[in-house]
Amino acid sequence: MPEEFRYVVRLADTDLDGFRKVPYALTRIKGVGIRLGWAIARAAGIDPDKRMGFLSEDELKRIEAVLREPLKFGIPNWMLNRRKDLETGKDLHLIGSDLEFRVKQDIEFMKSIKSWKGWRHSLGLKVRGQRTRTTGRTGRTVGVHRRRR
Repeated sequence: MPEEFRYVVRLADTDLDGFRKVPYALTRIKGVGIRLGWAIARAAGIDPDKRMGFLSEDELKRIEAVLREPLKFGIPNWMLNRRKDLETGKDLHLIGSDLEFRVKQDIEFMKSIKSWKGWRHSLGLKVRGQRTRTTGRTGRTVGVHRRRR
């Protein structure tokens, strides 16, 4: 265990809190949830109860390698966030700005083919089938009007 403690650890273009345990610190990376954080820690051979600030450079490189290619390290494909990609047909896991860019691309693609979800996105309405009678209002809110006597 290294003698030095780092308060901020830079990993995958994200600043991580050195006081948090490894799986929980990894959740600060966009595209990594708590379950995937635990899987990454185990696949990299790092004790999940260890604090992020106490990790050595070698351990950080192993985590970065697992983040880049999780399938090579035994992480199942159902944990990935982009399975059967439309362009490549491969199972991918995107993190950080790559994930944000790909989501924006997907929304633009839905708009261009004029799918139902694309229409809803372009109109700024709810996309996933939620009710819109009372929620999701923008502009002036419409309440119940009492009848004047």
